[in-house]
Amino acid sequence: MLRIGLLGCGRIGHVHALSIAVLDGVCLTAVADAFPDAAQRLADRNGAAVLSADAVIASPEVDAVIIATPTDTHYDLIHAAARAGKAIFCEKPVDMSADRIRDCVAVVTAEGVPFLTAFNRRFDPNFAALQARIQAGEIGRVELVTIMSRDPSPPPISYIARSGGIFRDMMIHDFDMARFLLGEDPVQVFAVGSALVDPEIGAAGDVDTAAVTLTTSSGAICQITNSRRAVYGYDQRVEVHGAKGMFRAGNVLENTVELATGAGFCAAPAKHFFLERYEAAYRAEIAHFVEAVTRNLPASPGIQDGLAAQLLADAATLSLSTGRPVAL
Repeated sequence: MLRIGLLGCGRIGHVHALSIAVLDGVCLTAVADAFPDAAQRLADRNGAAVLSADAVIASPEVDAVIIATPTDTHYDLIHAAARAGKAIFCEKPVDMSADRIRDCVAVVTAEGVPFLTAFNRRFDPNFAALQARIQAGEIGRVELVTIMSRDPSPPPISYIARSGGIFRDMMIHDFDMARFLLGEDPVQVFAVGSALVDPEIGAAGDVDTAAVTLTTSSGAICQITNSRRAVYGYDQRVEVHGAKGMFRAGNVLENTVELATGAGFCAAPAKHFFLERYEAAYRAEIAHFVEAVTRNLPASPGIQDGLAAQLLADAATLSLSTGRPVAL
């Protein structure tokens, strides 16, 4: 039985607690949060103890920790957990600074603890099946990847101001997905962006509408578009074009009912919230982490994948500010 301690009892912490509750071979033994009432509510529902973060990490009743706290706390928690010999599941981004992520890589490597960077989209059943079929060679060599991610509406300006920017906060998922589907690392990044959804986002120093082109050493290209506004729901689509054909993964809709009349065809809207859209992915990533730790297998994506995505986000941010491609 893998005993997990949960650090952070907010929205994503609740999602992970629900995933743990339906899996065999794992239990939630302790939780911690800066807000005691939030920790107590989650603990009461899951039969877990409420401890401080330090106590969770030090507890002999905890084998692994889930770090679901604000990003600026990850660095210290990763170092403490690694030195305590705990397996680590960490929400993205590992840190806002690539140099600080390198420090985390060093301590995780030195202590030899399992580490999973929670890029949950790799575990979406549709995207995972698409990538497996690419790996099987069904469409031959990958030549062009197109990734579209558009949120129904922007987060509060107070969040935008401390998010690190759209590339580090939102598109970082797509950077990881690009590496996942391309099968190789980009060597050049070119970014453009505008504040079209809300002028206050521009005033906060960010953009809400962005496009990035990634180029690999083999010449394969990935195009990523992001928007903070999609009036029709949570828009998450991928196309991969190869030498022998093309794969496409479309949106997950509220239902599969389609109406056909003389006016044409009408389908249900896309699911409206990321927690609904990626519910299965969140369960699958926890299951993968548990299996990796209990069977002594590599966890993927690992901490190096977290660093690679951050470097792409940093390069895109630099490209946007300079108006020039950035080599990696």
